[in-house]
Amino acid sequence: MKFVDELTISASGGRGGNGCMSFRREKFLPNGGPDGGNGGRGGDVILRATTNLQTLADFEHRRRFVAGNGDHGQGNDKNGKSGRTLILPVPCGTIVYDAETGEGLADLVEDGDIFIAAMGGRGGRGNRVFASSLRRAPRFSEKGELGDERALKLELRLIADIGLVGLPNAGKSSILAAVSNAAPKIADYPFTTLSPNLGVLFTDMDSVILADIPGLIEGASEDKGLGLSFLRHIERTRLLLHVLDLSSGEGNPDVIMNEFRVVRSEMEQYDPELAGRPCVAVGNKADLCDSLAELEADLRARFEAEGMEFLIVSALAGDNIPALVDRVVSFSREHPRPHSEIRLYANCEIVSEAETPRRRSRRQIQIISLPDGSFRVLHPQMESAAERYDFSQPENVSRFTRLLRKYRVEELLQAAGAVAGSPVSIGRVDFDFYPDEYDRRAD
Repeated sequence: MKFVDELTISASGGRGGNGCMSFRREKFLPNGGPDGGNGGRGGDVILRATTNLQTLADFEHRRRFVAGNGDHGQGNDKNGKSGRTLILPVPCGTIVYDAETGEGLADLVEDGDIFIAAMGGRGGRGNRVFASSLRRAPRFSEKGELGDERALKLELRLIADIGLVGLPNAGKSSILAAVSNAAPKIADYPFTTLSPNLGVLFTDMDSVILADIPGLIEGASEDKGLGLSFLRHIERTRLLLHVLDLSSGEGNPDVIMNEFRVVRSEMEQYDPELAGRPCVAVGNKADLCDSLAELEADLRARFEAEGMEFLIVSALAGDNIPALVDRVVSFSREHPRPHSEIRLYANCEIVSEAETPRRRSRRQIQIISLPDGSFRVLHPQMESAAERYDFSQPENVSRFTRLLRKYRVEELLQAAGAVAGSPVSIGRVDFDFYPDEYDRRAD
């Protein structure tokens, strides 16, 4: 499967269904009261973390996702059904950003974590809702609201217990294949691994996930080579295995230590906290060294001075691989995988509409004069009303007119230079400005 760890999608919540204007009419009840039902709420688009995926490749060929619209209300007090919610599975470790602002929105770490990518619009209210002791026969209803629409950037940071890092061709993939069930591509040339590989090491207590990070080079933190694209995948690991090629420089310890410091430096430049991450230096390709005992003693002394454990293995011949497996397993037992309650960004919880009342905005009206001679009115409540009111119903026209007077929109438009016939936009609705023709009837 192709490895994809970063892309942008768009998500749109469903539109709410329209409310119904209806009156009860039966054989022996010719003048019944209003019985128009409410429209159903639009469906949400939800991202849900799952352990069944390890890549974002499922989103590569389909980038736009739209939830279902709510059904319209009907007479006889029948409310419309809510729209179908669209649940999109993403791999654990997915971070969600706003694609336009770059703001972090959610960090989906554990299996089952969710984020509401786009909420559906509320359903319009039917005329039965507006009935009261003073208004017994309301002849208006509301349209459903549009759902949220947003562009989201998804970034995957793999959830792995153990990370294998090192220069290209150090033998990371060979070690991964030797200690786990992974079958990565292995060849004798740099950059054989072009994307992270995951392997699972099964123990008697739990499974340990290992990630083979593509080879880093000097300047990787500055986006040279493949490093910057995959350095993020070592951020969540609990233990790093720093794989070294013992045949470098024909077994020269100075060359080997220099290669170690190159990778170490790039990791620290990318994230200084990685310097404190537990790390075991693993010398690979022991089968290619002639004076192995002297080299091992020299390197062990140098890594002990660095405060780091050192192991020598041969992934090809299988030498000392059991010791490496024992070290990985013992570390995993001493440091069990925590159930992460810490997130880079807070996740959303699904709650009912009744638990999330929408506050009325107290922002002032803004009038924008456009170059083509038209005007735009900016105010959340006015824009919401223009979207919800069905202007084919005369009473809704009267209601909206009273709202315009309440906020003195006519005076503000005239002060901005609007004249009779000037085009005016409020939200997604367009009008022609005729102040003298406002309906000034009382409620």
